[in-house]
Amino acid sequence: MISKIFTPVFAVAFAASAAIAADDIRFVPDPYPIGYADQGDVKHIVIKGANVTAKEITLENVIGQGIGLSNFKYPTKIAPNSAVTIEFDMDFAGMEGKINPVVVLVGNDGTPYPATLDGFVKAPIFFGEKLFDAGFYKAGEKREWTFYVWETDKKARPDLTLSPESAKQFSIKTKNVMLNVDKLDQIKEGGKVPGVKVTLSTKGLSREGWELKQKSIRKIVSFKSKKYPKATPEVLVVGYWNE
Repeated sequence: MISKIFTPVFAVAFAASAAIAADDIRFVPDPYPIGYADQGDVKHIVIKGANVTAKEITLENVIGQGIGLSNFKYPTKIAPNSAVTIEFDMDFAGMEGKINPVVVLVGNDGTPYPATLDGFVKAPIFFGEKLFDAGFYKAGEKREWTFYVWETDKKARPDLTLSPESAKQFSIKTKNVMLNVDKLDQIKEGGKVPGVKVTLSTKGLSREGWELKQKSIRKIVSFKSKKYPKATPEVLVVGYWNE
């Protein structure tokens, strides 16, 4: 889940609030299981907990720490020693593997009541590598990286093209190959898994907007698949502007 990174300000704010979080509202099990989802799915999630105190709790808001959580439904008041149900929609685009998002119930006095979720997102396309270093980069310099891609179930060859947005700064060349993926740190051609050898290149990384204020480079390269139109396969290119 490369594209879903929180801002430092939000992370600090949540860390501070979590430090004083109350356990007056409990969700069991903890973390609360939300099951499996395919990458790109949108699901309606319902979690149930309880006010375990002898006082009424008034909620001001319910928010999600991170991405993909929206359309929260929740009660304004939770009676003492009574159950509470929280509903929301969750978009699993940009996620992959084990996930632990956090839903935060915010009391009218500012007290946060967090509920950690536990789920797993299956991505149909597997990348042998997902992080690439452009090093010290000067505008107009060419960079090139080669990596292997295959389907998670290892039964068919994936189809990949660059997204229109990524195609503005990157290009790819692909070659159909058979792969040995028994050791992910030693991927070899000549095995039994149908895959694609991808050469990703650029000679024109852009620097505009918020990037003008930072010396580091962070470019998300997204791909599209006709076979899996809801999937969000992507890799990340990092580096440092050579000014």
